[in-house]
Amino acid sequence: MDLGCRDLNHACAAFLRVVGKALHMTASETWRKSILGDDEGPHFSEQTPEIAFSERAIPLHADIEKRELTITRPDDWHLHLRDGDLLEAVVSHSARQFGRAIVMPNLRPPVTTTSAAVAYRKSILKALPTNSDFTPLMTLYLTDATSPDEIKLARESGVIVAVKMYPAGATTNSQDGVTDLFGKCLPVLEEMVIQNMPLLVHGEVTDHEVDVFDREKIYIDTVLKPLIQKFPQLKVVMEHVTTMDAVRFVESCNEDADQLLPHSIFFSTEIPCFKEDCSHIITVFQYSKEKSRAIVAAVTSGSKRFFLGTDSAPHERRRKESSCGCAGIYNAPVALSLYAKVFEEAGALDKLEAFTSFNGPDFYGLPRNTSKITLTKSSWKVPESYPYESGDIIPMFAGETLEWLPYSA
Repeated sequence: MDLGCRDLNHACAAFLRVVGKALHMTASETWRKSILGDDEGPHFSEQTPEIAFSERAIPLHADIEKRELTITRPDDWHLHLRDGDLLEAVVSHSARQFGRAIVMPNLRPPVTTTSAAVAYRKSILKALPTNSDFTPLMTLYLTDATSPDEIKLARESGVIVAVKMYPAGATTNSQDGVTDLFGKCLPVLEEMVIQNMPLLVHGEVTDHEVDVFDREKIYIDTVLKPLIQKFPQLKVVMEHVTTMDAVRFVESCNEDADQLLPHSIFFSTEIPCFKEDCSHIITVFQYSKEKSRAIVAAVTSGSKRFFLGTDSAPHERRRKESSCGCAGIYNAPVALSLYAKVFEEAGALDKLEAFTSFNGPDFYGLPRNTSKITLTKSSWKVPESYPYESGDIIPMFAGETLEWLPYSA
């Protein structure tokens, strides 16, 4: 989830946004413990593989038992690819690990029409590495002016799989978002039910009188619950859950699904905010260790209602490290490593494949991928940055050592 400048200044003191060198905390087993309390299933092997994850990933000497976990190639059901040279710099990182990704439409200007989505898709395909079979799944940006006819065109296009709803002013480039969901957008919602078009929800209220820790809960009570009651056949994805209220809501609904970001599993309220390192400012509202463990337990339970969505949101370093820095975090290169770590520590590696590779396509009515990807229990160092023409991008856990190395099988 991204956060605009106005919200960042308001929220930085109230919730914790920075992961710096201290976050890895390799000397602290307490941090590790604080986070946790299919068809044929994944395949394990003791063979040490040839590493081919990324030309910029740095494999290290492993001091832990080598092990492989081969799973069906995952999909990323919430991804920001941006456009221009930033798109060209980041798309390969997702394409190496994921078969498909739902691409967010909050560009400038936003992707509000089918023709714009088709053009954006062409730009993504052009930026892909040679011989890549990565498939971008496109979305429309819902506004008060979106028409039912546009939803029909989107469905007929064959490339648009969902509509994204941003409350106006809630996040990066959301100024054109929805202000009147149950009024001006009502005909569109009705057409989405007819077209079986899922609604992807950025679930937070934008009232600055509401505490940032309560914005998700209040959004559920005032928007999502009435929405589900009015349109019980509408397929809804509640993105980037951060509270147990959201988990319980998803579990209570018939057709809802949920996504969980890697960083919403890994960070707790004890993480400090360092002014000297703004590259990892994010917008995950964190919570107690008990709630963190409860959310991890829900996601690793094997429930079909939860599936992978990284919300990887790259920004050029200068936009991050500023007095009003953007709040997205770039996690695409490390997401699978982090998910594997969480599922391993929860004793649920056998459920990782369903979360990463099965539940998402099943929800969207798409075929599961047939190719495989292997994660090796082998230490590797995350690059300090990814340079490109306009600057550089700082990835999540930059310069740190992770335990699971993904590569194409």
